[in-house]
Amino acid sequence: MKRLVHDLIPPGVCNLLNPSTIYANNEVDLDEVDIYGFDYDYTLALYSNTLDTMIYNTARDFLVKHYKYPGGISKYDYIPNFAARGLHYDIQKGLLMKIDAFHYIQLGTVYRGLKPVPDDEVLELYGGTHHVPLQEVSGFYGKGPMMKQFMDVFSIPEMTLLAAANDYFNSNDIEYDPGHLYKDVSDAIGMVHIKGYMYKWIMQDLEKYILRGDETYAVLHRLASHGKKLFLITNSPFSFVDKGMKYMVGKDWRDFFDVVIVQADKPHFFNNCGKPFRRLDGNGDLQWDKIKSLDKGQIYKQGNLFDFLRLTGWRGSKVLYFGDHLYSDLADLMLRHGWRTGAIVPELEVETRVVNTEQYAQSLTWLQALTGLLERMQVHRDPKSKEVLQDWLKEREELRAVTKNLFNPHFGSIFRTCHNPTFFSRRLCRFSDLYMASISCLLNYDLSYTFYPRRTPLQHEAPLWMDQLCTGCMKTPFLEEMAHIR
Repeated sequence: MKRLVHDLIPPGVCNLLNPSTIYANNEVDLDEVDIYGFDYDYTLALYSNTLDTMIYNTARDFLVKHYKYPGGISKYDYIPNFAARGLHYDIQKGLLMKIDAFHYIQLGTVYRGLKPVPDDEVLELYGGTHHVPLQEVSGFYGKGPMMKQFMDVFSIPEMTLLAAANDYFNSNDIEYDPGHLYKDVSDAIGMVHIKGYMYKWIMQDLEKYILRGDETYAVLHRLASHGKKLFLITNSPFSFVDKGMKYMVGKDWRDFFDVVIVQADKPHFFNNCGKPFRRLDGNGDLQWDKIKSLDKGQIYKQGNLFDFLRLTGWRGSKVLYFGDHLYSDLADLMLRHGWRTGAIVPELEVETRVVNTEQYAQSLTWLQALTGLLERMQVHRDPKSKEVLQDWLKEREELRAVTKNLFNPHFGSIFRTCHNPTFFSRRLCRFSDLYMASISCLLNYDLSYTFYPRRTPLQHEAPLWMDQLCTGCMKTPFLEEMAHIR
C-alpha cells in the first residue's frame, strides 16, 4: 500500500498552490461589488517580523521595570516561530494551547511556559478528557471566563512573552497567579500601543517595517481607475496612517478614498451607535462642526457604522471590506450588516510553501491511506494482527508529528489540529467570504471575476473522493466484514 500511494502521487503535484491565490468560503461575484473598504494595519500596510521583536522587547522591559517582575525575565529573547495565531490561554492553569473547531485540546500542543506538557498530564489537568466544555472557551470577542483566544497578528509577541514569563516562574519554582500574570502581560503589550511606541518606530523607519507598499498602490490605483468607490476604517491615528500611506502610495493618497475614518474604535464602531463622527483638519486637529455628510478629501474620527450607512447609503453585498482581525473587522459586518468580507491572513504564504513540498504531499497522502488501512483491518482481532495494528497506530502518530512540525514545531498549522479545523479556521470560514495572504492577491483577478468555493467532502461523502478511491478505502465502514459483531 505504501508503494502504491507513493506511485499515485503524480510528478509536479508539488508547487500546485500559488501563494497569491484568493480562497472562497462563499460565492462572490466581483462584478456586483461597487465599494471596497479596508482596515489599515496588516491590511493596507503589512509589517516585517522585526516589529514583533520590538513589541516583545519593550513589553518585557516594561514588565520588569514598571511592574517589578523578576529581572531574570529580561534574559528571555523573542522566539520568532514559537506562537501561532488562534491559540488559547487557560487563565486558571497558565497553559497555552491549540484548540480545534469542536473545542478539543490537541494533545501534544499544550505548553506550560516554553515546555510542552505530556499528554497524560494534560488529561489529568482536565479531568481525564481533552474536551474543553463550551462555556469555558473564549467568548465572541475573545474574552471568556477561563480562556483567552489570541486572534490578532499583533498578539503573537504577547503570547511569546506570556510563555516566557510562565517559563521563568516554573523553572525557578516560584508560585504565581497565571490570571494575574496574563493581565500584567496584556497591560504591558497594551502600553506599547497606548504610549505610541509602535507608531513611533514605524514612522521613524518606514522602509525597515513596511513591506510591499508598491503593491498597495497598485491595488488602490486599479480599483479607483475602474470606477470603484474606496473607503478606509482604521483604529490607528491619522498622523501614523498619513505617513505610512504617503510612503506606500504617495502624497496624494487621499485622492483614492471617498471616505477616510481613523481612530474608529473597532469593534465598537460596528455595533455601537453612541459615538458621533468628528472631522479633523489638514493638520489632524479636531473640529467640532456637526457632520451631515461624509465627503471625499476629509478625514473623520470615531463615529459608528449606523451613521456611516445612513450618510453613505452603502449597504449589502455591493460592499466588500478587508481586514485581518476576524472579530474586530469582519464578524459584525457579515452577521449583522450583510457586507461581503475578505480576511487578510499573512500566514498563508508560509503555509502554502510547506504544502507545496514533496515531503508534505507524501506524508499527508500516506497518513490518509494508513488511517484507511487501520479502519479496514481492525476487524482482525487475533494477537498478531493486534500487534501489527499497534505498529500502524504508532506510525500514524509519528506521521502526524511530521506534518505538524513542517509548519511549526510547537503548534503546527494555524488551520488544522490533526484532522479537524482549528477554532481559528472555523471562525475564518464563518466570518469571511474570501481569504488571502494580502490585498495584492486582487491584482491576479479581473474585477468581474466570480469566486466559487470548492466542494469539500462531508464525512458521509468521503468515499467518493479521490484519496479514498485510490487507497483501497472505498468500503468504509466495511459493515459486511464486521457482521460477526451483530
